[in-house]
Amino acid sequence: MLPDAPRMLDLERRCRREGSGLQPDDLIGSWRLERVWSKGSLRPAALSASLLRGLAARLQMEADASGPGLRLVNSVRLGALGLRFEGTGRLQGRRPLLEFQFDRWLLSLAGRVLIERALPAPAPRQRPFFALIAARRPASGTAGEPVGWLAARGRGGGLALWCLEADPEGWSRRLIQTAEAGAERDADKIRE
Repeated sequence: MLPDAPRMLDLERRCRREGSGLQPDDLIGSWRLERVWSKGSLRPAALSASLLRGLAARLQMEADASGPGLRLVNSVRLGALGLRFEGTGRLQGRRPLLEFQFDRWLLSLAGRVLIERALPAPAPRQRPFFALIAARRPASGTAGEPVGWLAARGRGGGLALWCLEADPEGWSRRLIQTAEAGAERDADKIRE
């Protein structure tokens, strides 16, 4: 069962006192944005959530092969048109915060990359983050039900709830392959 805003606020109070205990392995997966709440609101922002669900908003996280952090992909899709931001993240502190930055964005049509651009690194105090509240990963999911959820508060103060998806399409393998291809392109540019 997915938590509502009052339950998330209770979990957040506990997290501030005791920490969440979340580790990078708890975050690995493909997370579909399910609900959002504006700062200070107990009612989900229905229009925003519906729009983001309609755009298939996803946050995908995988262990970073080059270090202790995470590789992140934040994406939306409208039919065959896709927009994705790729970057890295790391956990900081006891709560913890998931600090991240996106280093490139890609626009694709039917899986074919049309545009790919590097993004400048934000100033250290301007890096985006999610203050992680809690995550649940049941041992087994019921058919048609999410296999888990993740709750966090964003830099702007709003709450977000994601549902963990099963990996029927092999997204984790594609995420690693995409990251490796990007690293190869970066190395080629350096050699030039």
